Amino acid sequence: MSEIGLRRAGLRVAELAAAVGVSSDTVRYYERAGLLPAPARTSSGYRAYDGSAVDRLKFIQGAQRLGLKLSDIRDLLAVRDTGTCPCEPAEPLLRRRLADLDAEMARLAALRAEMVAMIATLPGDDCPPPAPGTWLPQQEGGDSTC
Repeated sequence: MSEIGLRRAGLRVAELAAAVGVSSDTVRYYERAGLLPAPARTSSGYRAYDGSAVDRLKFIQGAQRLGLKLSDIRDLLAVRDTGTCPCEPAEPLLRRRLADLDAEMARLAALRAEMVAMIATLPGDDCPPPAPGTWLPQQEGGDSTC
């Protein structure tokens, strides 16, 4: 659809969703959540989004890829809607997200090391059968251990 056609007719929910690669339910949810302003309606009651909705949804998707919460994205969009660049308020959000990401990576690295250590302690092919009612091999004396 041409830019002029977009302005005249507007995009219906399914068309907007397809243009950005999300579901129609996602578009409706973003509208309910205040991320997308309520669009004009056709005489038959269908939503008619203008071309700016495509850019707005792409902004939302980019922010989500960075791991920002919808409430943070809503705040950035509110700043953007005033005509002011959202870069300044985005910096603390992105720095906080980066710190969260670093902490999660450290947690995952520790988990990986723990799993590697656990794998190293597993018995080899000569693993005795598990104790009844457990998945652990039975040690001499009847105790389950691993």
